[in-house]
Amino acid sequence: MDNSAFTSPSLARRIRGLSRLVVRQLGILSSACGALPLSPVQAHALIELGQQELSIKQLAQLLNIDKSNASRAVSKLTEKRLVQTRVNHRDSRSLQVQLTPRGRTMLEKLDRQQDTLYHQVLAQLSREESQQIAQSLDRFHRAILQAKAQEGFEIRPLQAGDDAAIAAVIRAVSAEYGLTADKGYGVADPTLDCLSQVYGGEGACYWVISLDGEVLGGGGIAPLANEPGVCELQKMYFMPQIRGKGLARRLANHALAFARDAGYRACYLETTAVLSEAVKLYESIGFEHLPCPLGNTGHDACEMPMLKQLKS
Repeated sequence: MDNSAFTSPSLARRIRGLSRLVVRQLGILSSACGALPLSPVQAHALIELGQQELSIKQLAQLLNIDKSNASRAVSKLTEKRLVQTRVNHRDSRSLQVQLTPRGRTMLEKLDRQQDTLYHQVLAQLSREESQQIAQSLDRFHRAILQAKAQEGFEIRPLQAGDDAAIAAVIRAVSAEYGLTADKGYGVADPTLDCLSQVYGGEGACYWVISLDGEVLGGGGIAPLANEPGVCELQKMYFMPQIRGKGLARRLANHALAFARDAGYRACYLETTAVLSEAVKLYESIGFEHLPCPLGNTGHDACEMPMLKQLKS
């Protein structure tokens, strides 16, 4: 199953199209950066070198380009006497690049030019609209970085052959956080070793995250007992090696999209303050704290009930 199954192809294409238009209108495809004798890559290099002295390798990493492209940009900037290089005293094979006084003057001109352009653009928008765009671009940038960090990982529905592996993940993570079976947490569920059967019913699904065939995490959706129209986000567990890559957010969004398509009006979950990273994630995607639990989950040790209303 394609792990982007709940992403609208038309929405993805619309964002692609808008991105292309923005790139074109900002002149990023041009050979010069506005009225200045700088290519877009050279302009970006000047901005980064204005912050600190860098090696060509570091510059390439910051600009997300290959080292040869960064080297060519530095060569052009050197010819224009905007930067100068010196041998790295720690590594004689590496060159350090820094701005010249002329380069700093050019950077000031670049900043003035771009500030003017962006002030003119933002003058067409309200302060609230500008703030929304800034927040959305920040989130979009983080999403791009996370997508790159997630290369090679697969999110797919749980299969019977995964039961032992995901049960081992749940037990390992529970032990890591002290969520032992005798305290009434999910690790005590008698069905833990046969989750493919548990999530095989209507309105339910469990997904695992795997890398090179190894199951390293998972999470699922199932109806909430005694609460018609409400589902529960359940058993979200991730091994340490896959944390910090945005996979938990991606899986949660995937599960919530499934819940909407299944006709649920709200999604419920129960967690504990011990899982502080999980609590922050749930809050960030719209879950709100409840004064008391809903339904009948059987997990009386999870003291933090939360609910998210689902919109189609």
